[in-house]
Amino acid sequence: MNERSEDFIRLIRHPVKFRVFLFMKLPSAFFAGVRVKEIDQTKCLVKIPYKWFSQNPFRSTYFACLSMAAEMSTGVLAMAHVYKRQPAVSMLVVKVESEYHKKATGITIFTCNSGNEIRQAVEEAIETGVGTSIRVLSTGRNNQGETVSEFWITWSFKAKKFTV
Repeated sequence: MNERSEDFIRLIRHPVKFRVFLFMKLPSAFFAGVRVKEIDQTKCLVKIPYKWFSQNPFRSTYFACLSMAAEMSTGVLAMAHVYKRQPAVSMLVVKVESEYHKKATGITIFTCNSGNEIRQAVEEAIETGVGTSIRVLSTGRNNQGETVSEFWITWSFKAKKFTV
């Protein structure tokens, strides 16, 4: 386990630091209202509201905003497991698949429970020196607990070589 994961999780839980990070690095997520609701080393919950900035002409949340929230629920877990690793580990989304089941007309909360699998993929990339990929699920549910959409995000991890 990466002992620095908890340091990263504390940063994400800090409301001001996380919002500054979003504003500087992911401004569209900041303005759309994407926020981390809950996080630990195994799971992450991210919410996206239905509001003017995130809506489409059909009176629901725009699919790209849903995708941002779903990707963030997986990406924050991945970032926690690569945070300050030695050797450093690069991460990249290589594939996104999605299914939509219901119109998103309110707050949608995306849940990813794949933190342990992500950690194992990062460890494998470090141990073998070869890039590894993992396909993880993020499920978006409305306030009634109904599944709105499901996203499968495929992440690639590769340990960077030391340079002397």
